[in-house]
Amino acid sequence: MDLSNKVAVITGGGSGIGRAVAAAMARRGVTGVALVDMNESIGQIAETLNADAGRAFALPFRGDTTDEAFRVSVFDEMARRFGRVSLCVPAAGITRDDLAVRIDKATGKARIYPLEQFKLVVDVNLIAPVYWALEMIGRIAEDRAARGLKRWNPDEGMQGAVVFIGSVSSQGNRGQISYASTKAGLEGAAATITKEAMFHGVRCSVIHPGFTDTPMVRAMGMDYVAKNILPYTQLGRLIRPEEIAEAICFMLANSAVSGELWVDAGWHAPA
Repeated sequence: MDLSNKVAVITGGGSGIGRAVAAAMARRGVTGVALVDMNESIGQIAETLNADAGRAFALPFRGDTTDEAFRVSVFDEMARRFGRVSLCVPAAGITRDDLAVRIDKATGKARIYPLEQFKLVVDVNLIAPVYWALEMIGRIAEDRAARGLKRWNPDEGMQGAVVFIGSVSSQGNRGQISYASTKAGLEGAAATITKEAMFHGVRCSVIHPGFTDTPMVRAMGMDYVAKNILPYTQLGRLIRPEEIAEAICFMLANSAVSGELWVDAGWHAPA
């Protein structure tokens, strides 16, 4: 699947992996990319990406990815401006890290992970990405039905592709009960979607990045990273967002790629 002249939606497009994917897509000739983010500077970020690319391909959208009306409006505007969306990388995500059970030293009572925090992480990291992908697939299905097409035929070429952002934490990571659960959940969602969406010619897969040099990871504190992450990484450094972006574009473009790809720099969690 040649990415040139395609239209893409990237959530979390204002920084980290999402922004790097947008830049990588621009180099591959994508016609338009929706940069979706809560970042107040998303407009300026889009301008910078457009200036670097020498063309206006990035369109900024500021809003909450869990909001259905906002999601629909993004796809509507992208279709109006550039044509049907056929690439989706729902990269927006959050962490709310804490131990699942912690004993209060003063009272001796157990404090379990807050339910509202778990639900928030599930909404942002699992439900929202799935529904951004389904929004695209649904529109592709409608377009095909309007043209009298039913089951996709390989001679037609791929009609679309989704790459979910998993994580090495999906294998379990201390202090990440909610985050790890959502990333593992994306594996099941992708495995199901790909079986159904291929009827319409759409592929779905998951990339599992290791610890990447993003604002989310840096928020842990670089002292923490140096002590608790880098010693368990064979590469000896944080992964660059551009390295993850290149892998994502490979997954989008190569129709033979399915399932999951681990881009973890040889990281293995300590016991």
